[in-house]
Amino acid sequence: MNSKADLVIIGAGPAGSAAALTAARAGARVVVFEKSEMGRDKICGDGLTPRAVAALLALGLDPGSAHKIDGLRMVSENLERELLWPTTGRFPNYGGVWPRRSFDKFLINAAIEAGADVRFSSTATPVLDDDGRVRSVRCGLETMTTDFTILATGAQGEAARILGALRDPSEPFGLAIRTYATSPRHAEGYLEACLSLKDADGKPIPGYGWIFPAGDGTVNVGVGALSTMKGFKRLNLNTLLDRYASMVKDSWDLGEFEEKPRAWRLPMSSLRRHGPGWVAVGDAAGLVNPMNGEGIDYALESGTLAAELFLADPSTAPGKFDAELSSRFDPFLRTGRRFSFLIGHPWILRSGLKVAVGSRQAANITLAVMGNLLDSSTPGAPGRVLKVADTALRLADPVLRRYQSRD
Repeated sequence: MNSKADLVIIGAGPAGSAAALTAARAGARVVVFEKSEMGRDKICGDGLTPRAVAALLALGLDPGSAHKIDGLRMVSENLERELLWPTTGRFPNYGGVWPRRSFDKFLINAAIEAGADVRFSSTATPVLDDDGRVRSVRCGLETMTTDFTILATGAQGEAARILGALRDPSEPFGLAIRTYATSPRHAEGYLEACLSLKDADGKPIPGYGWIFPAGDGTVNVGVGALSTMKGFKRLNLNTLLDRYASMVKDSWDLGEFEEKPRAWRLPMSSLRRHGPGWVAVGDAAGLVNPMNGEGIDYALESGTLAAELFLADPSTAPGKFDAELSSRFDPFLRTGRRFSFLIGHPWILRSGLKVAVGSRQAANITLAVMGNLLDSSTPGAPGRVLKVADTALRLADPVLRRYQSRD
């Protein structure tokens, strides 16, 4: 069976939904293939940065169903510092926590209401012509020709393999695990991040533990770590989560875990994120902050951008999309990946944490990093620090990789 669509999107997460909503509103015939059922859950911290809220508002969507978050509480050893999200002209001064089962449903419903044809429980793969161009996708017995395809599959799978949109094996990645627990502090207005996680031997881990209040009687509790640490392959995430939960159990009055903890991989790079007739967005493009594992805001922005460029001209969209990603996101994400090799060394990480939250000025920069508020156009001290760090770490990168911590 053959059919036709103007735009095909593979994946109905935040990136795919943003793309579908944008294109469908403009009158394009959009078909979205989503392998899961309607109302799927996505393993995630559920946190929306102010940048993510800004992306939702730019799409004309109301983030009011999220539990409002006013700032970040950073904990490092015995030092604790609470900071409000900054007030800027670019992003609102609040974020949110919105469990992905509800958040993703909200987004894809908005796309459906705009006219997108969303097909759940449907696994689609792109079809490459002899010239390497994607002109169709295949789902079961159906082949659908299309002017443009957007890969929004999140964690890389078969579709990414076909297109070569795989994680760069020379770059770091992350692993994280989360669950939910009841807490009388579920309605607090601060995310909490413990930056001084340690492994079973007491060595600092490049990562963090978190508690994100969901406002519904529960908190999202989890931990994540970067692959640049020595002993990463032996790291037991369940044990690390149990250890962190025991650390915060009394202060948060945590109840028993509401569900079995679930882990996921965080891709932080991609060998290819565009080609003739297609682009990759969100996690599929490796758009994940190496310093916090967050990518919802980048997913929304990249999905919207891909659809806008498709609407302007499908033939030039892939190249322009990659150029815009290179300008908007790459300096910060590249710096974060390089920095992850640096903090993979325990003694550097230990010293760095003292600096990161030791003064209010340094903590404000850490807040900007953890909130995805930095990019190539960030003004002021955080923007200057990013530019200096990008230059310094570019020069140091060969040495950092050569002497990275290894198992």
